[in-house]
Amino acid sequence: MQKFHRALGSSLPVPRTEGQAAGFAWRAASRTRSLVLAGVFAALTVLLTYVFAVQTPFVRFSFGFLPLALYGALAGPWRAALVAAAADLIGVSLFSTGAFFPGFTLSALLVGAVYGASFHGRPLTVWRVALTFLFVDTAVHLVLNTLWLYLLYGKGVAALLASRVPKIVLCYPLRVAMFLIVSRPLLQFAAGRR
Repeated sequence: MQKFHRALGSSLPVPRTEGQAAGFAWRAASRTRSLVLAGVFAALTVLLTYVFAVQTPFVRFSFGFLPLALYGALAGPWRAALVAAAADLIGVSLFSTGAFFPGFTLSALLVGAVYGASFHGRPLTVWRVALTFLFVDTAVHLVLNTLWLYLLYGKGVAALLASRVPKIVLCYPLRVAMFLIVSRPLLQFAAGRR
């Protein structure tokens, strides 16, 4: 078969055996599935972060963490980081009322990477989920995002923290509980579909 293709001048790679042909098809289907899955989770993140959210001048209440954390558990840190950054860029492009600031995209990228590194291929215990959300809420949402708001608006850090700390304290246990409730059946379903 290879001689036939070479005689015709074809530069396409030709599988040598039937097994290799199946391997090419499997990899193509796997790439397509991965890309579609990333797009679905990015779209869900945008919808739950920007459309179905309550926005105040300095604090946003949303459920956008759910699809991002679930995708991190399914796909790992690098893919989750890229999906988080893409969702942030799409959301800002479509729904933002203010100017674009790359710091928030960096924060989103870090959140996706942390979710993927902490959840992918590991058991989702209460302690793992609680510590991961605690790290994301304090290091990224409280420290980094407050820094970005300070750089963007020039407001005092104490004033920004005063409005952000109560939201994090109130939402933290809800986020942990919601993720634990939603993640187990969805990840078991996804594991059965592979």
